[in-house]
Amino acid sequence: MRYFIVDDDAASRRMLKTIILEGDMGVVIGESDSGETAIPQILTSDPDFVLIDLLMPHLDGIETIDELRNQGFRGHFIMLSQVVNKEMVGEAYEKGVEFFIHKPINRIEVQSILKKTSERFVLKKSLMTIRKSIMNFEADTEEESHRTQKDVALSILNDMGIVGEVGSDDILNILMYLAERKDHSMQIPALKDLYEVIASNNKVSNVDIMKESKAIEQRIRRTISSAMNNLSTLGVVDYTNPEFEYYAPRYFDFSEIRSIMKIIQNDGTPTKMKVNVKKFLQVLYIDMNEKYNNPMKKI
Repeated sequence: MRYFIVDDDAASRRMLKTIILEGDMGVVIGESDSGETAIPQILTSDPDFVLIDLLMPHLDGIETIDELRNQGFRGHFIMLSQVVNKEMVGEAYEKGVEFFIHKPINRIEVQSILKKTSERFVLKKSLMTIRKSIMNFEADTEEESHRTQKDVALSILNDMGIVGEVGSDDILNILMYLAERKDHSMQIPALKDLYEVIASNNKVSNVDIMKESKAIEQRIRRTISSAMNNLSTLGVVDYTNPEFEYYAPRYFDFSEIRSIMKIIQNDGTPTKMKVNVKKFLQVLYIDMNEKYNNPMKKI
């Protein structure tokens, strides 16, 4: 499991990290002493679990969770709290908090809760894998004529683990727009022009098109960053993983992927990435068309 710790108390962060590492329960890919500084790091590193203190100055745990959810983070939360307040606890559970760890921190309690949450996480991923296998089997039994370009694109994004990311819909909208143009050169237009076209298709006013274009750009960059993180993590776990071998060198600067892998191996948090949006969209558009026209092509 990949954990991120948010607590304004350095001793608590240190203790939690020690319990996780000594108990061989996973890796701590980052930590922060405030909600404000944690948000961009969490969005970039995309941990499986965030251990977050309920009471922090400026931005408390619940407010931080709200902001992360609003920005598309879909990971899991475990709340740290020394205050037992039914209303606050109820609000935290409504926000999707999995469990509470009570302060002062107790090693046995922490290990027990992290074991429970990791087991649930593994079970959920297993069910998703089974569901994906069933969907793939059902898709393979249907006639290939029913397979659309959008289906192919979704399959590629799913392989990179970003189907549910906040910018995946923007990427799909761009691909469908490019497909409708039927430009045989397969070259994509300037990114600025693409963003404006998609923004106008989102039925915003002319005044808001520029603002929406910027929002689309940020969502797409964040989604591509997640793909880089996901593939780098796969590469750390298994360098021969087929998704890693296929997508990492084609869609990204592999030296950048290697840099992220080294940071992950050293329990660090990749905060700055060189995201080449133009290359990603160009390769994705070509890949989508090749796999659509040649259904037998596999990773």
